[in-house]
Amino acid sequence: MLRQFSESGHDVTVVPTEAALRFVGAATWEALSGKPVSSSVFADVPSVQHVRLGQQADLVVVAPATANVMANAAHGLSDDLLTATLLTARCPVVFAPAMHTEMWEHPATRENVATLRARGAVVLEPASGRLTGADSGPGRLPEAAEIFAAAVEVLRRGAAAQHTDLAGRSVVVSAGGTREFLDPVRYLGNRSSGKQGYALARTAAARGADVTLVAANVTMPDPAGVKVVRVESTTELRDAVHAAARSADAVVMAAAPADFRPLSRSQYKIKKRTETQLTTVELTENPDILAELGSSSGTAGGSRRRVLVGFAAETGDDEATVLEHAREKLARKGCDLLVVNDVSGGAVFGADDNEAVILRRGGGEVRVDRSPKAALAHVVWDCVLQCWDAES
Repeated sequence: MLRQFSESGHDVTVVPTEAALRFVGAATWEALSGKPVSSSVFADVPSVQHVRLGQQADLVVVAPATANVMANAAHGLSDDLLTATLLTARCPVVFAPAMHTEMWEHPATRENVATLRARGAVVLEPASGRLTGADSGPGRLPEAAEIFAAAVEVLRRGAAAQHTDLAGRSVVVSAGGTREFLDPVRYLGNRSSGKQGYALARTAAARGADVTLVAANVTMPDPAGVKVVRVESTTELRDAVHAAARSADAVVMAAAPADFRPLSRSQYKIKKRTETQLTTVELTENPDILAELGSSSGTAGGSRRRVLVGFAAETGDDEATVLEHAREKLARKGCDLLVVNDVSGGAVFGADDNEAVILRRGGGEVRVDRSPKAALAHVVWDCVLQCWDAES
């Protein structure tokens, strides 16, 4: 992660704790950062480093953030250079927790995390997986590349990142494309890469939300701070989204579920036939997940109304334009917002950039010119916030 920051042009100062230096020595950090490294408040006394570092920083990333560091930060304790920097910093702060499951789930840690989030810090949810020894569970440090991606999102938002406007909100995002198997080898699928859904999940986490990402056949690493549920078929996607949506304040259906599935799945690989023995595949319609969510009286815990966001990959035809088709879909699906992509000629699929028109249920639209998918994701969350504000 240090290399990623440095190689992308950022000026990085490493502030390790004494415990951290037992894992990676100061010489290594100095070689990678090109700067002296110390954990003591008495280092470089003439420049008052324990104050200057926090004052001059544009972003502070604590990774890994131990239970001890977060407890000190939550209670304003300062006994080394890192905690002093945290006290003097007026820039956005990102914590990437890493500890054993029992420590992460302890009420004291949960209260400290809540305190830090209430003050505007971004505390990412840890990943789940193998921990020290034979233990496994939530508490694993997310992949360095994903922590970097989350930190860049916070840095991109600048001062606004100190106001985690999605904090306290639970959101569900779906991503990717489902597969419907014909036999053990072949399937019906689509071209969705999942990149836009992952951008939506990352940006929501960077803005403080509790994020569940339902990923259909996506090979990208799990975004930092996000709970990921992996699925394959449309039925699996439906079950996972409905389960997560029960307590969600917003559901964003960015995935591309297959509209149809084979009526029956062959137990064996279907053999290639001659021209006179063509195989016919009978299809049946899959459930419409977005319409099901739109027809339900979705509320978050029985209080706030759930905001529903759909995505529409559309092309125009002889009957209607892209937006005319999309407005009809917005009304039919029952969602609050519909993000419309013109995919004529295969545009958008697999790209890092996107352009879209966001249609509102009550009328009006927001046009987003071609830009990174993260930029579109932020506009979507801005629109979701406006829906919540309209309800209050």
